[in-house]
Amino acid sequence: MEVILREDIDKLGNRGEVVKVAAGYARNYLLPKRLAVAATAANKNIVEQERQAALRREAVERGQAEEQGKLLSSVVLVSVQKAGEQDQLFGSVTAKDIAELLARQGFEIDRRKIVLPEPIKTLGEHIINIKLFRDVLAPVKLQVNKEEEAPAPAAE
Repeated sequence: MEVILREDIDKLGNRGEVVKVAAGYARNYLLPKRLAVAATAANKNIVEQERQAALRREAVERGQAEEQGKLLSSVVLVSVQKAGEQDQLFGSVTAKDIAELLARQGFEIDRRKIVLPEPIKTLGEHIINIKLFRDVLAPVKLQVNKEEEAPAPAAE
């Protein structure tokens, strides 16, 4: 059975493509979830209009993401953490911590968009990438400093 995809589906195709699938797959999964429509001439016109609208919307979102990326690239975040003798952090700096630091600077970024392969456990300067759109990454500098401990009060 031929269907027109309304969404990008992994290992099947992209939005607007006409693909051939098993009748049961189309009838029981793709059509009820509105992921695809039957490949008729009328549906092809409708899906093409939807695809054009999606491309325009995507272009606007990409432009906004690039603008935000330019603003973010000039930001320097500073995190003060407790550290041991060899400048090894007692805890770590996670994506959630970075999102909170960005929020203090006025940027509302979801922590899931922060590309952090593993939590940061060392002092110093780190470059963190933030995924703003499919292929728009914004580098942000993160400076992790050691928390200076106040001297203990002298006993009298």
